[in-house]
Amino acid sequence: MSTSDLTIHQSVCPLDCPDTCSLEVTVQGGRVLKVDGSRLNRVTDGYICGKVRHFPELVHGAERVLQPAIRIGPKGKGEFRAATWDEALARIVAEVAGARERFGGESILPLNYGGSNGYLTHNSVDARFFFRLGASRLARTLCAAPSSAAATGLYGKMPGVAYEDYPEAQLIVVWGANPSATGIHLVPYIHEAQRRGARLVVVDPRRTPLARKADLHLAVRPGADLPVALALIDWLFAHGAADEAFLAAHVTQVDELRARAALWPIPRAAAVAGLPAEQLEQLARWYSESTPALIRCGWGLERNRNGGSAVAAVLALPAVAGKFGVRGGGYTMSNSPAWDLDAGRGANEPESTTRRINMNQVGEALLSAQAPPLKCLFVYNSNPLVTLPEQEKVRRGLEREDLFTVVHEQVLTDTARYADVLLPATTFLEHAELKRGYGAYFIQVSQPAIPPVGEARPNYWLFAELCRRQGLNRAGDPETVEELVTSIVGSSSDAARLQSELTRTGHSLPQCGTQPVQFVDVFPKTADGKIHLVPAALDREAPQGLYGFQELAESDRYPLALISPASSRAITSTLYQLQREPAAVEIHPDDARPRSIASGDKVRVFNGSGEVRCLAQVSDAVRPGVAMLPKGLWCFHTQNGNTSNALAP
Repeated sequence: MSTSDLTIHQSVCPLDCPDTCSLEVTVQGGRVLKVDGSRLNRVTDGYICGKVRHFPELVHGAERVLQPAIRIGPKGKGEFRAATWDEALARIVAEVAGARERFGGESILPLNYGGSNGYLTHNSVDARFFFRLGASRLARTLCAAPSSAAATGLYGKMPGVAYEDYPEAQLIVVWGANPSATGIHLVPYIHEAQRRGARLVVVDPRRTPLARKADLHLAVRPGADLPVALALIDWLFAHGAADEAFLAAHVTQVDELRARAALWPIPRAAAVAGLPAEQLEQLARWYSESTPALIRCGWGLERNRNGGSAVAAVLALPAVAGKFGVRGGGYTMSNSPAWDLDAGRGANEPESTTRRINMNQVGEALLSAQAPPLKCLFVYNSNPLVTLPEQEKVRRGLEREDLFTVVHEQVLTDTARYADVLLPATTFLEHAELKRGYGAYFIQVSQPAIPPVGEARPNYWLFAELCRRQGLNRAGDPETVEELVTSIVGSSSDAARLQSELTRTGHSLPQCGTQPVQFVDVFPKTADGKIHLVPAALDREAPQGLYGFQELAESDRYPLALISPASSRAITSTLYQLQREPAAVEIHPDDARPRSIASGDKVRVFNGSGEVRCLAQVSDAVRPGVAMLPKGLWCFHTQNGNTSNALAP
């Protein structure tokens, strides 16, 4: 093979990361040789993470699903025979029609998650198929549901501070986020701020790479972020550091928040959080005195019983202290509100009103006797066996012989082994995509860099074909890439400019620009344009009212708190199959010593939901009382085939 057929293609990374790197993909003979960064995205600027550099190993790896297959062995064994697309689709159509006729459309459930997908492969043609079937809907609560509710309730989802403006800040608080593993392009901007004299504070149960370089690390007890944030708010009010003028002009329910925060003076909050009170007071003083001051609120703090209220309290801090209106001041969470694109335009069908099943409770739903029972499960863009809570229940549900399961997947995942029909899916390097960032202010259209490997097909082709075979297609449905992009971009209030730039260059920026200043260029998207500190809807929904603290579980039998943060090696479970070494649970020396545990020992990690048998790693990077087992592990990483999700309620 000569080098004359070597080509470089522009692409965009759709994997679940805020940065949305622009990519250059080197191809020869239909194979991806290398994935590297391009400079189209000014934030990612030619640099990408080590995870995506390994993507060619997934595309051309031994685990790749290459053709449709029909199960021939016991569920879970991964034993299949080859089939044609026509045979596989005919089987699906027959099973779906039978379930729909006998039990109704709600006996069918799509099981998917779109974090690592763009507008074309999530909530477009796939949603059309299931809405028109009358299938049960999936409440995608696995990640960001509490934080999204909090951000929407307080600010109507206002775009946040751009990465490029972090060097302007005098104080940066990274709360419940580890960008060194989950958004590496923010890290250089934080380091630049430090070089200019900014202080860095990290709030995290672990000593993350940024925590090691921070001026202050608050190793908060998991679940206690809420009282810590409320104590800071109380301190601001009590010490005259609240911006009363800003609050009067732009904020509602100030007195109600003041009263609720007053229940948490610093000494009480510090005791619950397992922190020295002096650390909380130090942070309060730095935050009140620093301008600009910036909070990077992540998603780690939402994953406990106080998560939604904790995020709301953290996001309330810049409002109370009046940190908006200056470059480098305010907060960043998700910047997706900068884009007013509606993926539903690709569906060309209004959302149905059928029952909604909580994604966190799929295991229970699969085992439930509820009417109608779930009879057809369609898994795509997801690996639920190792990503959903109550793993043992999910496994037992997938083992049901009366459950017909379709899995559309790139590689033979743990979930795919339970499929009745297994369909080969394309990767983002083999299909077109439209992807916007939720950290970087950037959107890009990409075309396939290589032809589909084997007989793989994108899901927008698959669901359009199923609509035709099921008799659900209609004239005017957007199906081609061009039709889908035009339809989705057309939903924007800035459609003409976006469409022109995407057509001309393949990428674009949001209407608010790349470095909007909160309360100068962007404002709350609430109905009245104000910040609502105690939104009525959230107050009703929270078990003890918004900002009401649910006591942390104390148990002699289960004394440790488990955290399952993201890994620097994978995006949830994607790419983890490339890591072959066994998993280890990380515990502090103070917790290892009384249990006579040393690094490398085989241990049993258990609670009332299940157990994981794996190795131990003793480290003071986690605080005492905390065990850490990363999310996204595959079953082969542990000795008993369970992951941390077996322990998650």
